[in-house]
Amino acid sequence: MDLPVFLLILFAASLHASWNAFLKGSGDTLLSTVMVMGGAAVIAALALPFLPVPARASWPYLAASALLQVGYLVLLVRVYRTIDMSLAYPLMRGCAPLGVALASRFWLDEGLPVIAWIGVGTICLGILTMTTAARGTLRSAGLIAALTNAAIIAAYTLIDGTGARASGTPAAYTLWLSLLTGAALTALALRTRGKAVFAHARGNWAIGLVCGFGTIVSYTIALWAMTMAPIAMVAALRETSILFATAISALILRERVGPARIAAAGIIACGAMLLRLA
Repeated sequence: MDLPVFLLILFAASLHASWNAFLKGSGDTLLSTVMVMGGAAVIAALALPFLPVPARASWPYLAASALLQVGYLVLLVRVYRTIDMSLAYPLMRGCAPLGVALASRFWLDEGLPVIAWIGVGTICLGILTMTTAARGTLRSAGLIAALTNAAIIAAYTLIDGTGARASGTPAAYTLWLSLLTGAALTALALRTRGKAVFAHARGNWAIGLVCGFGTIVSYTIALWAMTMAPIAMVAALRETSILFATAISALILRERVGPARIAAAGIIACGAMLLRLA
């Protein structure tokens, strides 16, 4: 992978970790998630008239991914209410490349060399270390929710990587996805929280737009990279966001991040890097 592409994906990873930190640190995780995705939807609606329409072959992927991402975001709220970001984020993002690597071999016929499978094993070791370090503080409900979200992440990553390739325009694909996801999540929140959504929007619309823009940039870079390299490798490299998330958890959110959890996050990140180097 070329150095500029590599650096862009790292930048995308830092953006992804940052907006997740905003969600975890907010007073109302659900409403903050709606603000971020609603902000992304507004930006997408303004930008889409200036971009080409994605190819027809990509629309089934867009629809399927939008449904999965709404489910992911709703479950993300539950995860962050249950366990620390420094634990939840590595579990979700660290497990997902395993599913992507395995599924892409059979669905996309993108085989991986030996070093990539070593990377898969390294990620497994990191996850085991992470859960062992958290023993006594990790609730089973939080663990199940985090691992379920990892499976959803793997699914929509494969779908979006394939859809972006079929679209002919990864940027427009990402914007349509942001519009569909943001609109669906906002409608769901209005149904369940009603006026609280508008009250939260009045005081947080600016940060919603900023974080929404960050999500669009982050995912556009990732999907563009998936048109240039195997999906499993890009997905794994993007999960170096685990390191950014762990640093943010410790330095900004002031969560207790002990040496064992830091080491586990590093092991997961090393596994992701091995997948990238394969």
